[in-house]
Amino acid sequence: MQKTLYIVRHGQTELNRLGIVQGRGRDTDLNEEGQLQARQFYAAYKDVPFDKIYISNLKRTQQSIQPFIDKGIPFEKLSGLDELAWGVQEGQPATPESKAAFLNLMRDWLDGKLDSKFEGGESPNEVEIRQREAMDVIMSHPEEKTVLICMHGRALRLLMCILTEQPLTQMDTFPHQNLVLYKLTYDGSKFTIVDANNALHLKQK
Repeated sequence: MQKTLYIVRHGQTELNRLGIVQGRGRDTDLNEEGQLQARQFYAAYKDVPFDKIYISNLKRTQQSIQPFIDKGIPFEKLSGLDELAWGVQEGQPATPESKAAFLNLMRDWLDGKLDSKFEGGESPNEVEIRQREAMDVIMSHPEEKTVLICMHGRALRLLMCILTEQPLTQMDTFPHQNLVLYKLTYDGSKFTIVDANNALHLKQK
């Protein structure tokens, strides 16, 4: 079975612009810039023959690729593609204390303490379980050769580790911004990244 995955992060929301963590518990809308990014992405990739679209349960992912859905491409929501839950930190303005807490958590993850999480939140290990379940669904359809997936920043980093068979401690080696593209091919045994952090479409006026 061969498959090509186009994986994008959702477009900008107002909380993104303000530097406030959203996570799984904040179901925010795209702002004006995010809506523009969605149009730019569609303009660049509207001729790709997508067989299926997969999105998270959070509306910012659907809003980011709505033009493709409007074309009639079938889509499915998978909770496994939701953003990592940041628990008590979600929606909170950045303070010196919260920045220090995030830094400590990132250090934990880098050190391999992948069960660490904020109160009420999720750990990387917990997200991996639901992401693998989501990928089982996506990969169970060999007839879907070209697939568009829209998801979230931290979740995307974790998924890249899973697909490329790297430890989750390597998540920060996968940079991203709003509505950038990672393109991967599957040859029947392994995934290969053929395009990483591609933002060329966002430069088109």
